[in-house]
Amino acid sequence: MYFSDLFASNGFMATIRIHTTQNVTLEYEVGSIGDRIVATLIDYLVLVAWAALWGLIFRNAGSNSGGSHEPTDWSSPAGIIAIIIIALILSPFVFYSLASEVFFNGQSLGKKARHLRVVRLDGTAPRLGDYFLRWLLRIVDLYLPFAGGLVAIITVAVNGKGQRLGDMAAGTAVVSTKAPASLLPDLVAPAAPEDYQPMFPQAADLSDYDVSLLRQLLSRSLQQGNYLLLNETANKIKQLLHVQSDMPDEAFLRTVLRDHAYLAATT
Repeated sequence: MYFSDLFASNGFMATIRIHTTQNVTLEYEVGSIGDRIVATLIDYLVLVAWAALWGLIFRNAGSNSGGSHEPTDWSSPAGIIAIIIIALILSPFVFYSLASEVFFNGQSLGKKARHLRVVRLDGTAPRLGDYFLRWLLRIVDLYLPFAGGLVAIITVAVNGKGQRLGDMAAGTAVVSTKAPASLLPDLVAPAAPEDYQPMFPQAADLSDYDVSLLRQLLSRSLQQGNYLLLNETANKIKQLLHVQSDMPDEAFLRTVLRDHAYLAATT
């Protein structure tokens, strides 16, 4: 799939229109400045908690050692171990953003809490180099002396595509994974019987936006008789939920939607 350069206005929220190779058009809302600021603050709180935890550990270790402070021989085995421990303690302050986006599919804990994700503007999955460029330019976007993140805020506000300087260099954007209001009616599903037994409990892990996109793809593939799209959608859902099924693609997808509706209504 690839992203077009067409951006529409949706109230005060810009949207990115996605055109898949199967001629299916999907839309993502651009992550708002407010959500991105809150996500960043949550990430900072995670790092503060990490620092506080190690502060308590060292405080207790100092109390147990009786307060003795002998000079450390950094070339000794104990000194080398100390250097390794210090590096491990400090590494999250440097690499947290990069590592979390690489290993959590474009999300840090803050982004996940605010339903944000990093995506590429050409629709392909972000690569390590893309995440690295975003991380490298955080120095300018967020940590420039006397700017305090103003560079990132101004760039995102003016750009209109959910991009700070790091995103512009990497060809990425930060989008919201929440279902847009225009898609919410699609989430309504017929009520399941009281004695209904879900076949795929993992369906509960799907977000509202995932379900809405799934409904669009299922509807479009059936309308167009596009069974390749139907098969690709089924395979993607199986990958996402880590399930195996020999059911026909349409039956499988309808079952997942029914399971999700039932589980959402009963939890």
